[in-house]
Amino acid sequence: MENSVYKPDWKDINGIKVFIDVNNLSGENKKFSKLYNRIAPFYHISQKIFYKIKFGGENNFRNEFLKHIVVNDNALVLETSVGTADNFYYMNKNAKYYGVDISMEMLKRAIKHTQKWKIYSELSCCEAENLPFIDNMFDVVYSCGGFNYYNDKQKAISEMIRVAKPSSKIFIIDETEKTFKNIYKNVPGKELYDADKASMPLELIPKEMKNIKGEIICKGYMYIVSFDKP
Repeated sequence: MENSVYKPDWKDINGIKVFIDVNNLSGENKKFSKLYNRIAPFYHISQKIFYKIKFGGENNFRNEFLKHIVVNDNALVLETSVGTADNFYYMNKNAKYYGVDISMEMLKRAIKHTQKWKIYSELSCCEAENLPFIDNMFDVVYSCGGFNYYNDKQKAISEMIRVAKPSSKIFIIDETEKTFKNIYKNVPGKELYDADKASMPLELIPKEMKNIKGEIICKGYMYIVSFDKP
């Protein structure tokens, strides 16, 4: 993909396009960048263990929300809070995937995964509130995890809408209050998590969007919000 799809002023670090100085992050973004940099080495395997125990396997868990996300061949797909890029493995391998995250350590593992899986991907370190892409670029845009703790959820949604093509579908997927109360109380960084912030952001979706829907999934541990950009 041509670099012209990106905003200027970025640097390449081991194949990752970096648009921010992580030392200048603030608020929740700063806290969670540090947290996920710290837990990145064991994040991937710990998630697999959790999904096996709670859902009988990772495929069962991810299918609960990925079945809603239709990805056609050659589609351009963006995931914000991409983490270690595990969702890409379960999606159409003939699409082109873009992922952004504020944790460089998570992105380092994401790039290893996508190379191993032979998935076309471009990964960027940036804030979800300031996506480094041109307008109307992606066929599918979704956020999976992380949304509950963005500094500015409203701005993040506006950015997702901006970079999505007209008539495309946008998804927001994240943990519910049940996850915070039953799972996160026992994990590293538990003091950062606040169950009060784990709610479907239906009120933040602009009224001009179409087919706005919200649903609790994954045995009550996750929610999914979807809508269409006119």
